[in-house]
Amino acid sequence: MPAQASISRRQLLKGSPRAAEFSPRPPGVDLASMNACTRCGECVSACPEGILAIADCGVVLLPEQGECSFCGSCAEVCEEPVFATDLSMSHIFAISNDCLVQAGITCMSCRDACPEEAISMQPRIGGPFVPVLDQSACTGCGACVAPCPANAIHAVKKELPDA
Repeated sequence: MPAQASISRRQLLKGSPRAAEFSPRPPGVDLASMNACTRCGECVSACPEGILAIADCGVVLLPEQGECSFCGSCAEVCEEPVFATDLSMSHIFAISNDCLVQAGITCMSCRDACPEEAISMQPRIGGPFVPVLDQSACTGCGACVAPCPANAIHAVKKELPDA
């Protein structure tokens, strides 16, 4: 079961009951290592895909700009201990109810774009096939995000297995 998002007192008093949207990070970066980020922008300049940006919290991944190829260029230029040697993502993607199939429109763009084949289409009677994401196969690369015409695919924190 996903953890409930909490809101700050400031958000509540401003009438913004939504918690801040989760920002995906580049491969090898987790919340703890983000504290070492100096926001110098070297990783942004080194990214051949142009999918990194500097935000208030540090370096973030912009999956709507394209897919991460896990090339490691960002980690190579970073002089701080921000990137781990294991270049895996701390997030996966989830398909929301904004998906076009909820409106009865056939679309398979996310499935076609996924290089890991983590998205399959489940048949249903009386409507278009429904995309199903295999969370264990999702690498968090973001290849499915940009092609989605409904902006229905969003990053979520990866659930850690119970130890």
